[in-house]
Amino acid sequence: MRVVIAEDLALLRDGLIRLLTAYGFEVVEAVDNGTDLRTALLTHRPDVAVVDVRLPPTFTDEGLRAAIAARAEAPGLPVLVLSQHVEQLYARELLSDRRGGVGYLLKDRVATVAEFVDAVRRVAQGGTAMDPEVVSQLLARNAGEPTRALTPREREVLGLMAEGRSNVAIAGRLFVTEKAVGKHINNIFTKLGLPPSEDDNRRVLAVLAYLNA
Repeated sequence: MRVVIAEDLALLRDGLIRLLTAYGFEVVEAVDNGTDLRTALLTHRPDVAVVDVRLPPTFTDEGLRAAIAARAEAPGLPVLVLSQHVEQLYARELLSDRRGGVGYLLKDRVATVAEFVDAVRRVAQGGTAMDPEVVSQLLARNAGEPTRALTPREREVLGLMAEGRSNVAIAGRLFVTEKAVGKHINNIFTKLGLPPSEDDNRRVLAVLAYLNA
């Protein structure tokens, strides 16, 4: 799989290159600013981009905006955001686009190398990889929306769904039956006014798209 990396810190950028190369990825370009990121994405059309949110020159949201701009020209381009920050406005815009894989991980919450590599592969294959803290912050911004109707358990299930986990995986994580998970998911979609779906990627993006409305 071909990867473009956008990270302004030289040591971390080099570390990502070495890590992904060791796991069989081909890093076709690694950049340190938003302008070069957009150019690299449109030039290489990689299988996945690993992007930091805050890049030079202003260190605000250049990385995420560059990724969104590239996806506008190359629909479905898979993007995995790897950042210390949740940039809520543009995160919603990225996640509400149902074309192609998307992910949003927080650097200080990635527990293992295997977890990160799995997330990169999942996004490259068109899936989702969401940190539950990102989902929590997006949900919190919509406290007045129907998400208030969700029970604590349903919010927990929603967070695990957004991580890209299957019903079986969610059941194992919560120590409940798969049937119970299915019931929770049906309740979530009913309360959010969304039709149930067996497509893990589509169902998560549908929820996030709804929260973006």
